[in-house]
Amino acid sequence: MSRINSGDEEDTFKILVATDIHLGYLEKDPVRGNDTFVTFDEILRHAQQKEVDFILLGGDLFHENKPSRKTLHTCVELLRKYCMGDHPVQFEILSDQSVNFGFSKFPWVNYQDGNLNISIPVFSIHGNHDDPTGADALCALDILSSAGLLNHFGRSSSVEKIDISPILLHKGSTKIALYGLGSIPDERLYRMFVNKQVTMLRPKEDEDNWFNLFVIHQNRSKHGATNYIPEQFLDDFIDLVIWGHEHECKIAPTRNEQQLFYVSQPGSSVVTSLSPGEAIKKHIGLLHIKGKKMNMEKIPLETARSFYIEDIVLSDHPDIFNPDNPKVTQAIQAFCMEKVETLLDNAERERLGNPRQPEKPLIRLRVDYSGGFEPFSIHRFSQKFMERAANPKEIIHFFRHREQKEKNEDEINFGKLTTRTASEGTTLRVEDLVKQYFQTAEKKVQLSLLTERGMGEAVQEFVDKEEKDAIEELVKFQLEKTQRFLKERHTDAEEAKIDEEVRKFRETRKENIEEEEEEVREAMTRARAHRSHEAALASGSNDDDLMDVGLSEQKTNDDSDACTSVSFSRGRGRARGQARGGRGQISTSRGASRRGRGNTSQEQSNSSRSYKPMSTPTKNMSILDAFKSARQQPPRNSSAKNYSEDIIDDDSDVEEVSFTAASKVTQRLSSTSTSSKSSQSQITRGVDFESDEDEFDPFKSTATSRRKHR
Repeated sequence: MSRINSGDEEDTFKILVATDIHLGYLEKDPVRGNDTFVTFDEILRHAQQKEVDFILLGGDLFHENKPSRKTLHTCVELLRKYCMGDHPVQFEILSDQSVNFGFSKFPWVNYQDGNLNISIPVFSIHGNHDDPTGADALCALDILSSAGLLNHFGRSSSVEKIDISPILLHKGSTKIALYGLGSIPDERLYRMFVNKQVTMLRPKEDEDNWFNLFVIHQNRSKHGATNYIPEQFLDDFIDLVIWGHEHECKIAPTRNEQQLFYVSQPGSSVVTSLSPGEAIKKHIGLLHIKGKKMNMEKIPLETARSFYIEDIVLSDHPDIFNPDNPKVTQAIQAFCMEKVETLLDNAERERLGNPRQPEKPLIRLRVDYSGGFEPFSIHRFSQKFMERAANPKEIIHFFRHREQKEKNEDEINFGKLTTRTASEGTTLRVEDLVKQYFQTAEKKVQLSLLTERGMGEAVQEFVDKEEKDAIEELVKFQLEKTQRFLKERHTDAEEAKIDEEVRKFRETRKENIEEEEEEVREAMTRARAHRSHEAALASGSNDDDLMDVGLSEQKTNDDSDACTSVSFSRGRGRARGQARGGRGQISTSRGASRRGRGNTSQEQSNSSRSYKPMSTPTKNMSILDAFKSARQQPPRNSSAKNYSEDIIDDDSDVEEVSFTAASKVTQRLSSTSTSSKSSQSQITRGVDFESDEDEFDPFKSTATSRRKHR
């Protein structure tokens, strides 16, 4: 790295860079439970000893979306221990902080808060493990931000258009424009880049003198047609990209020859999957920036648990293993034991040079037993290494390479055979599995109303975000919309014609992806609102609800009162499923049913009074029954309203209020960001690197690279 003279410190930023710390990973494991906390302690200690200006984290500080109390408590302890103190902060923030930290109740950087004493500010974006969720769209980083221990930035206020406004930092003669973008589903962000819906705003003054630093947390390697973010999507005025989410340590900046910026991939600080990329030595980076010059110093993490991995293909050793030998299984087991002993010896030699490293290493032996071989007992094998390895039950991984009958010319590629964890983005997501299932399922189990994309998104919300009402609200929302469509089309009440119209309506929605995504988002918002409403009512007295039900049976209300009571008590569990969509049927709260065609006025009045505790009638309706019920005319002497239609209107009003509040936030942030937007014209590049050492420095030649103006 370049030598920093005492006079240069006033103009040089020192930034500690780390990503994917995954606090709380395997916290209940008796051996590996404290690994993430010990390593995070080392990272913060390096920051304190190096006297850095600030710490920059690239997402996934926590492993779980809802970290345990132990994990959150330990994180707060460490941040308070290392990041609070009397050491003055040497840089200023020039940008509008109400835009940079607009989601916080305290929209300013923590070290400028008069009630806090911050010595090392921490700036962090969120990752896919600790992203904002729930009705209030909060994450664990927001808790730390409210406590004044961390500055959460890079949150997007819209899923339709993203304006990334930088945090403008100033120290001496050096100015940094710090851009951040928290984790967004890769396919959605990919489409937004393609549709020119992602804009990186630039400062108006001295545009060419800012060092542009971008922090992102997405798939970097290609895992599908659109399940990653190509580097070419990023703007070419950027100088350095800090790329999170990928766990393989490639912290030495590499040059993108097309965009002419550098990319640094620090990788994770803890092993979360037993794959080859995790076996590379873990590092964090000390980034020096002066003017348009920069340098990245690699700092090895001494407390990271060592990990050794090796692959064995049994068919590659015909001189040792013969499938026809009755004792071949014992020979394979002895061979594997010898390999594991060798890996353990290597780990022991490495640990002797660093007493701070955990005693027990991680060992992985992947055995391809294709070719007529049989695996041996892993449980019995693991018993022999219980006291020497941190993962004795996972040391051996058997797999069989399935030979293709056609076009089998490629050699075995262990990278393709490896099963990686979701943190690396290599496994199929829930919505992908739902889509594949319905694409390959028999015709009788195919979806006839919902689309695979919408159903997949709802299931994903149910699994990942614990939105228990997500699937129910999506089905209900689509059923209501289909009913409105059929009524507008004035379709005859014949099952064949209705099925045909529903099929056409479904195909139309599948072709309009943007409209379908909007429908899914609205259904998810309804699910969150429903959950919040139930929680609010549950916190009150249940006796009030019982009294309301009793009064509704005793008092005589008009139709408008009945509609009001529906909007208030919709979704309560006491009467869920009491209203069924038969031909003109309206059930009372006591279970008695009366038909709409022959009712007396007294019966209709009773029906109106008993409607309050009922849930949405469409919940248990079939499309045909709901359609017939909607088209059926009431008798001439009846004044009853179509309650199904009233409930739909009432829901839409609730949703409109919810979306109006969200749109105001979006409009405010968008208008504020747009005011600082300048032209996207390309600047002359001057990223320079200096080095007084003999080791390789990839930044030496950048002083000669220049950019052409667009």
